[in-house]
Amino acid sequence: MLEAIRRAISLLRQKQILHKVGVVVSVTVIGIACYVLYHMLRGIDVNEVIEAIKGTELRQIVLAALFVAAGYFTLTFYDLFAVRAIGRTNVPYRINALAAFTSYSIGHNVGASVFTGGAVRYRIYSAWGLNAIDVAKICFLAGLTFWLGNAAVLGLGIAYHPEAAAAIDQLPPWLHRVVAYVVWVWTEPRRVGRGPWTVVLPGGPLTLLQIAIGIVDLGFCALAMYVLVPDEPNLGFVVVAVIFVSATLLGFASHSPGGLGVFDAAMLVGLWQMDREDLLAGMLLFRVLYYIAPFVISVILLTFREVILGARMKRLGRAAPRLEAEPSREAAYVRERGDTGA
Repeated sequence: MLEAIRRAISLLRQKQILHKVGVVVSVTVIGIACYVLYHMLRGIDVNEVIEAIKGTELRQIVLAALFVAAGYFTLTFYDLFAVRAIGRTNVPYRINALAAFTSYSIGHNVGASVFTGGAVRYRIYSAWGLNAIDVAKICFLAGLTFWLGNAAVLGLGIAYHPEAAAAIDQLPPWLHRVVAYVVWVWTEPRRVGRGPWTVVLPGGPLTLLQIAIGIVDLGFCALAMYVLVPDEPNLGFVVVAVIFVSATLLGFASHSPGGLGVFDAAMLVGLWQMDREDLLAGMLLFRVLYYIAPFVISVILLTFREVILGARMKRLGRAAPRLEAEPSREAAYVRERGDTGA
C-alpha cells in the first residue's frame, strides 16, 4: 500500500500535477479573499481609518514594535535549530540570525517564501560551505518548526475555548496531530526523503523544543497584533491569537506577498465584532511594523554584505598576482646563488 502511494506521488510530481494543483489552490484562496475583502471594505471611510491611525497612542506602537522585534529574534532560532540538526555546528549564530531574519522578512513580502527565502539562505550559507541540499534541509526543518508552532497554538487556543473545537472529545484536531507527531518521532529515529535528500527528523525532546520556539514566535506576533487592535469589544488575547494564526496560515497558503488580501480578509471576518475602521488601522500599522520595516532593514543588510564581500574579493584579486610573483623571485634568487656558487 505504501509503495503504491509513493509511486502515485512520484507520477504526480513527474507530470507536475502537484504543482498545478498548488497554483489552482493558491489562486482560488486569493480570489475568495479578494471577493470577501471587497464586500467587507465597501462601506469603509478612508478618512476614519487615517484618523484612527493618527489616534493610536505612541505607547501602543512602541510596544507592538518591541513584540515584533522579539518575534523576529525568536525566528533566528528556527535556523539555529535547523543548522545544528543537520550537523553543521561550524556555522556561528550570527550567520544563522542573518539568514533567518533576511530570508523570512524578504520571503514574507515577496511571496512564495519557500523559493525566495531559500534563495536568500543559499546566498548566505554557501559562503560557509553549505550546498543546495543542506539549504533545502534547513528550509524543511525551519518550516517544520513553523507548522508545529502554528498547530500547537491553534490547538491550545481552541482547547481553551472548547466551543470552537470540532472534535467530539476535549482535545481539538490540531492538538491531536501535534501529540501524535511527537509520539511518532519519540519512539524511534524517523527519516524522510531519499538518498542525499534524506532528513533525520528531530527526536521527541528536540521536537518539543521546536514546538516551544514556534509558540514563542507566534505568541510575540499575536501580542503585537493584540496591542494594535481596538480595545472594545475586549475579546481576550487567546481569541485574537487564534484568529491571527488562522489568518496567517491562510495568507501563507495563498503564497501572495505578505498574505496580502487573504490575511486581511480573514482578520476582518474573524474579528467582525470590532469597528472595521479601527481594526483596519491596527492591521495597517502591523503591516508597517512586521512586513515593511524588516524588509527595508533586510535589503540594507544584504546590500552592505554584498558590498563588503565584493571589496574583499577585489583585495584578494589584487593580492593574488603579488603572492604568485614572490615565489618566482625567490626561485630566481636561489638559481642565481647556485650559478655563482655562493
